Amino acid sequence: MDEKEDILELLEEIRNKNLLVLVEGIKDKRALSKLGIGRIKTLNKPLFEIVEDIAATEKEIALLVDLDIEGKKLYSKLSTDLQKHKVKINNKLRNFLFKTPIRHIEGLASYLSDE
Repeated sequence: MDEKEDILELLEEIRNKNLLVLVEGIKDKRALSKLGIGRIKTLNKPLFEIVEDIAATEKEIALLVDLDIEGKKLYSKLSTDLQKHKVKINNKLRNFLFKTPIRHIEGLASYLSDE
């Protein structure tokens, strides 16, 4: 199985579990929407509010912030805060993306469509 098939399989798992996916911005949201992900939340207010909102309704989420230096810092903060609120982080897709050239979630749809 190749890299792109693996990514599609991981996206399918997120869809099947109906997980909320937390992304940084609207471009990331658009890219994931193109790939059939329906439940997407962007970072559109202070992080503590986002964490509280998610903790009130979700048991598990996929945290897909960018894989660059800023994204790693953001991931660390959000992951720690969400887990303190008993929200499980599904990292399978994010961890797999580190093995690919993708560093920004907004590039995921175009990466998968490039043949």
